[in-house]
Amino acid sequence: MGLEQADDAGVYRLTEELALIQTLDFFTPVVNDPYQFGQIAAANALSDVYAMGGRPLTAMNIACFPLKTTPPQVLKDILRGGMDKVHEAGALLIGGHSVEDDELKYGLAVTGVVHPERLWTKRGAQPGDALVLTKPLGTGIIATALKGRLAAPEAEAAIIAVMSQLNKAAAEALEGLEVHAVTDITGFGLLGHGLEMALASQVELTIFAGRVPILPWAREYAEMGLVPAGSHANRRFCDQHLAADPGVDPISLDLLADAQTSGGLLVALPVRHKDVYLSRLKRAGLEQAAVIGEVSRAGPGRIRVLP
Repeated sequence: MGLEQADDAGVYRLTEELALIQTLDFFTPVVNDPYQFGQIAAANALSDVYAMGGRPLTAMNIACFPLKTTPPQVLKDILRGGMDKVHEAGALLIGGHSVEDDELKYGLAVTGVVHPERLWTKRGAQPGDALVLTKPLGTGIIATALKGRLAAPEAEAAIIAVMSQLNKAAAEALEGLEVHAVTDITGFGLLGHGLEMALASQVELTIFAGRVPILPWAREYAEMGLVPAGSHANRRFCDQHLAADPGVDPISLDLLADAQTSGGLLVALPVRHKDVYLSRLKRAGLEQAAVIGEVSRAGPGRIRVLP
């Protein structure tokens, strides 16, 4: 699995029972604290391995750092945050590369493993499946408010908790269940990544906006106009494949399109397994996980949004 398919990571089969998962991601800071930024960037990079059904093994740092304008301790704290999160995932940090740059950026290249027959992709969603989202939305909007110094301290703490949380527990909770399709919700938002799943699976997804978990403060900030440019781009990308009920207000669509950092998993699985999965997620501390919709029918990939 590589460039020919728009999935969450590349996969290379080594043997009949073992395949490598390879992925990388890096970006500019989304929070003020360097250590927390390192944790978030690492959780985000590791997420693609979990979204493919794999187990992360190793990670390598990617760092761009403005040495002339930023104290070296900032870089040390970022790298320490990343290393701690990699260790939390049970993986090893084995090196990396840094360059001097005018803009600070950090992330990781991650290698994981998976049994080829237990690989998850975006392509297998089936009519009748339930759609489960494991983390709330709204981190992009709140991060925009944070950059504008308009976010409450409690809102910042909330997005740090969500973005730094590994998707490890959400993936492990699927053990023994029938899984048809999985992706993680990141820069394209729920609508964008959901559309990728719908197009790859050739199905229609129905999302109930009122069931989607949203972080406190996110709607308030969206109503103030603090919607990142990436979220508007997500709406434009999805528009021709999107049918929104008149009862769904524009702010709700902004939230569904909100560009996430280190968001949760979107899982399509048989209805008979949804309650078991949700129960396991709650026991793992993912209290805001929810069944947000269904795979309504086969056909050209599209998304229908109902209130």
